[in-house]
Amino acid sequence: MESTIGLFKTELIQPGRPWKGLSRVELAAAEWIDWYCHRGLHGETGHVPPVEYEADHYRESAKLQVTTTI
Repeated sequence: MESTIGLFKTELIQPGRPWKGLSRVELAAAEWIDWYCHRGLHGETGHVPPVEYEADHYRESAKLQVTTTI
């Protein structure tokens, strides 16, 4: 979690200073979070965005359940 907050501050908050209102920070944060979760490549997940990694995980889990219950 700390490394994610560090990335957030390094990639978004610090370069955007000074921010011109809370609404701009909120919109920029929402856009960054969307990018991070849906398009950002993560080394810990084999350079796959978290959404894809999670979908693959549940797909594989479903295959294992079907295989072991038959």
